[in-house]
Amino acid sequence: MKSSNSQQLFEKAKTLMPGGVNSPVRAFNSVGGTPVFMKQGKGAYITDEDDNQYIDYCCSWGPLILGHANENTENAIIETVRKGTSFGAPTALENELAELIISNHSYIEKIRFVSSGTEAVMSALRLARGVTGKSKIIKFEGCYHGHVDSLLVKAGSGLVTLGESTSSGVPTSFTNETIVLPLNDEEKVETTLEQMHSEIAAIIIEPIPANNGLLLQSHKFLLHLRELCTKYNVLLIFDEVISGFRVGFEGATGLYKIQPDIITFGKIIGGGMPVGAYASSHAIMNHVSPLGNVYQAGTLSGNPVAMSAGIAQLKACLQEDFYHHLQHKADRLVDGVKKHIEAKGYEITIYNIGSIFWFAFSDMSHLTRADQINSGKMSLFAKVYHHLLENGIYFGPSGYEVGFVSAAHSNEDIDKTIAAMCNAFDTVLN
Repeated sequence: MKSSNSQQLFEKAKTLMPGGVNSPVRAFNSVGGTPVFMKQGKGAYITDEDDNQYIDYCCSWGPLILGHANENTENAIIETVRKGTSFGAPTALENELAELIISNHSYIEKIRFVSSGTEAVMSALRLARGVTGKSKIIKFEGCYHGHVDSLLVKAGSGLVTLGESTSSGVPTSFTNETIVLPLNDEEKVETTLEQMHSEIAAIIIEPIPANNGLLLQSHKFLLHLRELCTKYNVLLIFDEVISGFRVGFEGATGLYKIQPDIITFGKIIGGGMPVGAYASSHAIMNHVSPLGNVYQAGTLSGNPVAMSAGIAQLKACLQEDFYHHLQHKADRLVDGVKKHIEAKGYEITIYNIGSIFWFAFSDMSHLTRADQINSGKMSLFAKVYHHLLENGIYFGPSGYEVGFVSAAHSNEDIDKTIAAMCNAFDTVLN
């Protein structure tokens, strides 16, 4: 595989940006080697600066559910750009995308657009605190909610403990407002709420945790969270930046049929453009400025280019059997690789839900917590990763990241990927 252009670009980038990247995982620290610099994408394929082509299962970390440079999305963007890129004023496109989402998502009544998933979560937390008049937040170890100061925390040392920062620059006073608990542990959540509910504004969770492996939670646990939040007057926030519109138009919320108080969304609602949103009932959203006293603003919020891309993409997602076909493709990939793993007796398990999948070097049939992931096996992932890269398959460069199937992947693409993955496991494990 040629890599000289990527290598030169990376050396230059390191003189211009911290670590040569604008987001840490892109630096390839988890897998080693030189980051691959991309220049083009079309459908299920991306091409790097050395003209190597790959079948892409990163999909810009999930939002490109139609694949790269989808014709309808692309045309909508171009048409809108010709009219202007930003106004800092309302546009009809904001109304259109908001109505498209709300009228097809039975769990929300009002929405506010922002520019990223992190911003959506930050705003949702502020809203929860403003509505309840309380300050502390419960989050779960293994769930990532963007680089919000109070959520860049790990678990403390006791049953009911405050979080400890995982990043320099986060004041202790911020992490003191966050309680970190293990996933899928009803007893610890209940104990914490019994002791501290008068201080806790909200529980935030990825209903489908997919930022640190794919840690599928039981429906019983998620339902119990809802019941406890109602009992103790605590708001339940579903962070659906990844799962929203991925496992169905109503995301995990619709899949599990559980009503959260606030939902956050990410770039998928903007066709991969820089977009996020938070949404809730009329009663809760009416606390947001200018109606209420919870302030949140953004010059690029509701950006017309992003809105037009989102309209085009989500209309496609609403087509009949869209998610059924997507699920069929993901099942084809997962089932094909599973058969080989079982035949060879490898200690590898593939987890999937909807069009999201993840493989771990483990024989556990159901991982639900971050501490169950065998970090010592990540060196095996790095070897598999580079073998796949050499054979034209692109995943996110970390063993903790999930993969995504898009509508652009053909059965032929899937079958090529099955063969490449099976060959990679054989090469690395034999």
